[in-house]
Amino acid sequence: MASSLLPNAATSANADPTLSFSSSLSPWTRRFPSSAPLPRRRRRSLSVQSKVREIFMPALSSTMTEGKIVSWVKSEGDVLSKGESVVVVESDKADMDVETFYDGILAAIVVPAGETAPVGAPIGLLAETEDEIAEAKAKAKAAANSGSASPAPSAPKAEAAAAPAVTATPAPAIPQPPPAPGPAKPSGKVVATPFAKKLAKQHKVDINKLVGTGPYGRITPSDVEAAAGIKPSNPAFSVAEPAPVAAAAPPKPAAAAAAAPPPLPGSTVVPFTTMQAAVSKNMLESLTVPTFRVGFPVSTDALDALYEKVKKKGVTMTALLAKAAAMALVQHPVVNATCKDGKSFTYNSSINIAVAVAINGGLITPVLQDADKLDLYLLSQKWKELVEKARSKQLQPHEYNSGTFTLSNLGMFGVDRFDAILPPGQGAIMAVGASKPTVVADADGFFSVKSKMLVNVTADHRIIYGADLAAFLQTFLKIIENPDSLTL
Repeated sequence: MASSLLPNAATSANADPTLSFSSSLSPWTRRFPSSAPLPRRRRRSLSVQSKVREIFMPALSSTMTEGKIVSWVKSEGDVLSKGESVVVVESDKADMDVETFYDGILAAIVVPAGETAPVGAPIGLLAETEDEIAEAKAKAKAAANSGSASPAPSAPKAEAAAAPAVTATPAPAIPQPPPAPGPAKPSGKVVATPFAKKLAKQHKVDINKLVGTGPYGRITPSDVEAAAGIKPSNPAFSVAEPAPVAAAAPPKPAAAAAAAPPPLPGSTVVPFTTMQAAVSKNMLESLTVPTFRVGFPVSTDALDALYEKVKKKGVTMTALLAKAAAMALVQHPVVNATCKDGKSFTYNSSINIAVAVAINGGLITPVLQDADKLDLYLLSQKWKELVEKARSKQLQPHEYNSGTFTLSNLGMFGVDRFDAILPPGQGAIMAVGASKPTVVADADGFFSVKSKMLVNVTADHRIIYGADLAAFLQTFLKIIENPDSLTL
């Protein structure tokens, strides 16, 4: 049929010249001869103006606010091709190569290795031609000078802000008006505190001749002592009542800073790494979520027997626990849900088990995506690859920020129980302790020894309730105590 359409199209084109591409353009070309400005416009549209482009600090994860330059793969003056790695950036979770989107020459490095820059800030300049290298270097130098000079204007502002606080302290606005006692003098009434009257009598001071500095012209003990020529016996009474409130407000930050104890002699202050700063931020964010915890002892005799069989094939206990948790989440999707705005929650279509891994200088949670759909051996292989990438800081963002449920296992360290902190954006986290021999009694009163481990789950109470979590743990217990389904 396709071959028959081609002749018909040719015939119609021959029959009607107006449908011919060449004939439709012929009057247009005759109307605009070669001397018309059309060719000049065509040359202008095809010409590309060369310019200096900025290489920005990329956002390598949703939680990244700044990045640290680990190393520059290229040096100044190197010719770059589109898609080529230029610099290695440390995000809050991993080290990643950053590629260039354009061809050109790396003219200037704005942020050297070892320094940090906020997301979106220029870290390098890319020139298209050698003639633009000097221009790029000038821009980089100007940016460096402006960056170093930027703190200077803030100093006068700080001094200007501090100046009013200093001048406002010795000028008590409320004790200022002594005209208030003026009208009281003709009536013969003296406004003074009882203690001031007692001091005036002791030191033989005529209280009627004093001008009070207290509120509304009241005579204070300090006024009497000043008239008697003696040092105030109780300086606390010499200050007007409203004055300390106005004077004490500005020094509060200084007092708070002074309250921080200085480092002990010989101690070393170590700043957070990028990863540690991200962990700290996430933990503070977790405090804003209402959580509760439910614990459950689980018998592991059958699981331990299965582990002895499959560990020769590279299966770890963490993989067994992750698989069991994923199978339990299939039956309890609310525990796999997410609440981010406090107004709604989302049932996640995938069960992605994030497992906490301690690495040098921080903590990261590689994600076993679709853990319920992978068989145990494939899951173990995937987990091994993720751990290797995590320890070499080569995880991609989707490999550590896509978890829907987190597992933290400290049983290999002999920890029998602990509570885990809920990661932001997830509904629950499971903390697994060590399996230890425990004396138990059956329904008939006979004692026996069984291996048991304590499992504690921390959950978001906005979307998960006690009954939901208890039902999930009961399902998890059945899978652990009858683990044959893990290998199916």
